[in-house]
Amino acid sequence: MSTIRDLRLKKGYSQREFARMASLSFRGMQLLEEEGHNWRVESMRKVMSAVHLPRAGIDVLLAHLLGQNSDSVMVASIQILSDGFASWPLHLFNFVDAFRSSRDEALVRAAPVDIAPRRIRALLASTTETLCDEMGIISPAWCAGIPALPEPWFVAGVESLKAMALIESPVQFRKRNAFVLENFLDRA
Repeated sequence: MSTIRDLRLKKGYSQREFARMASLSFRGMQLLEEEGHNWRVESMRKVMSAVHLPRAGIDVLLAHLLGQNSDSVMVASIQILSDGFASWPLHLFNFVDAFRSSRDEALVRAAPVDIAPRRIRALLASTTETLCDEMGIISPAWCAGIPALPEPWFVAGVESLKAMALIESPVQFRKRNAFVLENFLDRA
């Protein structure tokens, strides 16, 4: 499974080191990284625990590996968790592009993972509602369950743009105390 290999290499571990961390045999680690190998759920849990992914995250990641669309809003939240908060623009806009081009409601069916940062969940819900409105699709029910942030978040992070974001931010973002510029979801 190349995903496991990519994860291991990203963390900078050899197969032996990673196998030891995950309480797996070296051969077991090799098999997990082989294309077409039928891995066991327990082995995957050990690997995910070795990289300190919480139990809820392990189960969500397993669900993803078992068939969740790689461009979905849920997978975007998992990728942000995996790659760090600063990676949100890449994963958010991959989702935006995929949803706009496919109009596949399956991409928004599953909510962002609960262990994702509140800002990310608010941003993904606001983006999902905005895109659904744009396409004339009913927003998924999970969006209503994503609350407003306790403090305003100016997504651009540029002090001089705050006043403009307060005025221009679409209602789907404002209601969650997240502020973006009017052209936030525009793509060149």
